[in-house]
Amino acid sequence: MNTSRNEFPTRQTQPEPGEIAWLKVVAVNNTGVFLDWGREKDLLLPYGEQNGRLVVGQHCLVYILEDDDDRPFASMKLEDFIRDEAEGYSTGDVVELIVSGPTDLGMKVIVDHRYWGLLYRDDIFRPLRTGQRLRGFVKKLRDDGRLDVTINPPAHVAAAALTDRILAAIDAAGGKLALTDKSSPEDIQRAFSVSKGVFKQAVGALYKERLIVIEPGCLRRAAQPGKG
Repeated sequence: MNTSRNEFPTRQTQPEPGEIAWLKVVAVNNTGVFLDWGREKDLLLPYGEQNGRLVVGQHCLVYILEDDDDRPFASMKLEDFIRDEAEGYSTGDVVELIVSGPTDLGMKVIVDHRYWGLLYRDDIFRPLRTGQRLRGFVKKLRDDGRLDVTINPPAHVAAAALTDRILAAIDAAGGKLALTDKSSPEDIQRAFSVSKGVFKQAVGALYKERLIVIEPGCLRRAAQPGKG
């Protein structure tokens, strides 16, 4: 099972002012703590910009900014820089997400380094950790301007990507796969890490193309023309 298909690849460029980053504490002195941000000179996180004391080896989620002399520093006070109300987004837009932490409804995330978003528990099919960067999709821009997001592609996109995986699974199982569109959501999730709705769309597309036959309790490869 490939659980990393929605993750952004490891950042190749260094984080810049105006961005959120998950950074490691490498030193502490009377001024504050210093964070490794991939440059020769470590990034200062002043004590006044911290939410609780940090020690060497810890990671923290910070916003990178510059002072009046264009010197970069970090702040953990994300609420001062990340906005609640977003604009210019449409359902299905691809966005970058950074996990901030759990809420009663799911996970609070930062969208494109600028806005708060909510990732609902029902859309989370694997463990997530604070600071994790993910490819996401806008689920809805609510009337109050807040963003609901998901890490699962829109159903039609996910279903199209799933068809080849279903065929490969049927072949790997010897021509018959012990799953159908009547299978439980839990069994489908364990096999393909998708919702039952997405699975049903993919199965329906394969059936319409006459690539599979749906039998009681299983999916079978359809006989190819000219073959028994």
